[in-house]
Amino acid sequence: MYISIIEASEEVYADRESFADDERQQIEINLLLEGIYQMYGYDFRGYVRSSLRRRILNRMKAERLPTITALLEKVLHEEGVLERLLNDLSIRMTEMFRDPSFFAAFRKQVVPLLRGLPEIRIWHAGCATGEEVYSMAILMHEEGLGEKTRIYGTDMNEKAIAAAKKGAFALKQMQQYTKNYLEAGGSKAFSEYYTTDHQYAYFHPDLGENMMFAQHNLVTDGSFNEFHVILCRNVLIYFDQDLQQHVHRLMHNSLSDGGFLGLGSKESILLAPARVYYEDFIPQEKVYRKQAVQK
Repeated sequence: MYISIIEASEEVYADRESFADDERQQIEINLLLEGIYQMYGYDFRGYVRSSLRRRILNRMKAERLPTITALLEKVLHEEGVLERLLNDLSIRMTEMFRDPSFFAAFRKQVVPLLRGLPEIRIWHAGCATGEEVYSMAILMHEEGLGEKTRIYGTDMNEKAIAAAKKGAFALKQMQQYTKNYLEAGGSKAFSEYYTTDHQYAYFHPDLGENMMFAQHNLVTDGSFNEFHVILCRNVLIYFDQDLQQHVHRLMHNSLSDGGFLGLGSKESILLAPARVYYEDFIPQEKVYRKQAVQK
């Protein structure tokens, strides 16, 4: 009985220590994010903590640091550390024609309603290295709308934007991208759109003539144009509810009446704030159409 009491006490003590470690780590993360914001203007404070924590701990280990506080000190005082951390924190999960059924539905149901516009403006918000932007350029080209379509790809990560401008993607990915393209309703041999060397596929410069890439932070930057289509897919899942509402307001204010919003498969319009009006246009693909503001 005496031994059992000791063992139980040790377990309680271990639990308390573990809880204290978690609390300490959360405080350190909050201080790191606040420091980055105050010093450099990058605001990750509204990001979901579970994803951030993983990425921060990986950077801490890569820098061979004992604590997150030590990482903050290096971020504030050592050149190059912030850039490495920003690359870790930026979300770059993307591929060409990702979720092919989304692009197939867009081609069949949204494109016909865009044809009558004198100019079509499409914004890919959080475009990472630009794969989905090139996908949209190919789709609009095949629909005969390439010349009057302006596609804007933005991301907070400057290095990702620089990569997107090059239009060069790993050759080993082309097999999967070709499969996605065909499932999305592609009508040509996908290889017609690029040339290759032994390492990369280089997409034809013609695709980029009406394509613009720029650095833009959904958290801190405002609207910069009025768009007929905004795609922000698999970005909001990394934001907490308050930040999601902020981004929803930004996108709603950036859409023309009757414009289309496309979200990721795990994202919801239900977290949009009040007074943001959409109709379910292709609900199974998370495509919504903006309604005129009710007065």
